[in-house]
Amino acid sequence: ICAERPVVEAACAFCFILYQGEVFKPSNTGRIIADLIPDNYAFQWQRTEQEAALRDLLENPDYFPIVVFPHEYAEADQCIRNPVEIESQVHGKRPLFIILDGTWREAKKMFRSAYLRPFPVLGISPEKVSNYQLREASQDHQLCTAEVGVEVLKLAGEHEAAQSLDKYFKLFRERYLAGKANIILKR
Repeated sequence: ICAERPVVEAACAFCFILYQGEVFKPSNTGRIIADLIPDNYAFQWQRTEQEAALRDLLENPDYFPIVVFPHEYAEADQCIRNPVEIESQVHGKRPLFIILDGTWREAKKMFRSAYLRPFPVLGISPEKVSNYQLREASQDHQLCTAEVGVEVLKLAGEHEAAQSLDKYFKLFRERYLAGKANIILKR
């Protein structure tokens, strides 16, 4: 699929905080966002310590960090609900969307990290159920990382990037499932 990867420009950045082992899963879709959005960073989550490079990124005055997570887990005054609120808070800085990449149970643990508490939280309300099909979600409304990225880009006003990511994700899913079916058939 690399030959079919679109070239995308976006005025935002992504920071992935990955639960242990997530980066090694072939079904991880965070890498699809990283393939398309050039300004991206990835760190492995550690329960008790914060990596110095992650701390430096979150303190970088060029970025405005925003944690992407359901509002039901955040304090009311932390919640960003729409594009107008994003624009009003970033004050000319580049939005840095922080994605907690792991299972829902793992992501909830990561969300409780003290160093994420000062940042606003962007909750997404998808209009459709997940179309992931590569791993089973515990609830229908839970999206995979790439689907979350599509919704975040839409809310950030990056509609062309959102469309490109959605298309690229569908291609990834199609090829992944075809390869998986091929392996099963060969057994």
